[in-house]
Amino acid sequence: MRDKHYSEGVLKEIVWVSGVVGSYEKGEAMLKRVGHLSISDSNVWRRVQEWGKKFKEAEDSGRERANALPGLNDMCRGVNETDERMGVSMDGGMVHIRDEGWKELKVGCVFELEVRPTWDKKTKEWVELAHAVDNSYLAHLGGPGLLGQIVLAEAQARGWEQAMGTQVVGDGAPWRWNLAGEHFYDSRQVVDWYHATEHLGVAAKLLHGEGSTAAKRWYKRAETTLYQGHAERIAVELSEAATNHPEVADDLLTQAGYFSKNKRRMWYLEMREKEYVIGSGTVESGCKQFKARLLARGCAGVGQG
Repeated sequence: MRDKHYSEGVLKEIVWVSGVVGSYEKGEAMLKRVGHLSISDSNVWRRVQEWGKKFKEAEDSGRERANALPGLNDMCRGVNETDERMGVSMDGGMVHIRDEGWKELKVGCVFELEVRPTWDKKTKEWVELAHAVDNSYLAHLGGPGLLGQIVLAEAQARGWEQAMGTQVVGDGAPWRWNLAGEHFYDSRQVVDWYHATEHLGVAAKLLHGEGSTAAKRWYKRAETTLYQGHAERIAVELSEAATNHPEVADDLLTQAGYFSKNKRRMWYLEMREKEYVIGSGTVESGCKQFKARLLARGCAGVGQG
């Protein structure tokens, strides 16, 4: 697909912006203000008419291929495995669009894994750690179902089935793991380390009070326990503590449930040793960028989801 004046990436932006802001005149103004692109509303209309349907058909076709059941020839052909490893991460939030109200914004990221020397602030040493590189981002205004199909299509287009190893990274939200189970069932799953430690912070505050020495001591000990892959121990400890702290028992049990439900996704030391990432900063960064772009195009606010 070619256009005499604009690249495919720019054309996609033109189509996307016009759909978000709701009119070609607003699209012209927004493209000029945000993208520094001078294009008349009539040219915006013409590009949308010409390319919008093509992009939609290409996207639908790729998604259908990625999510179709394999045929006999596909199963017999086999897969030529590469030494590359890949991962996906998914995040979400709510954006408030003027005149339309709150809408779900779901963002996915497909990335490759690269191991390189990294300075460890705690040990003050250089260590070999995995990093997410060559990130490609995908966004969807709506529920998570379609996002899973879109992310799968992108992952397969980038060689997911040929990768030596794959992983899914996310926080503890159930919809992420439902999509992982549906589309990436044979991949290693890991709850984002930073989200997990935030829950430790909440538990420390519930047990010993915010900012207290006892809370800091408990947090440090629990962080080590969690990193070594013993989330179940933390869940048991918090469940037992609930009986001795009736005033915050429900909250402690909520935190215990978080670690119990996700314990099989919290093997952080093992994941690091096997050279996988344990954080989802890549997709969160992408989600923030999409939110910022939507805010520039007529949104009144954002929320987490």
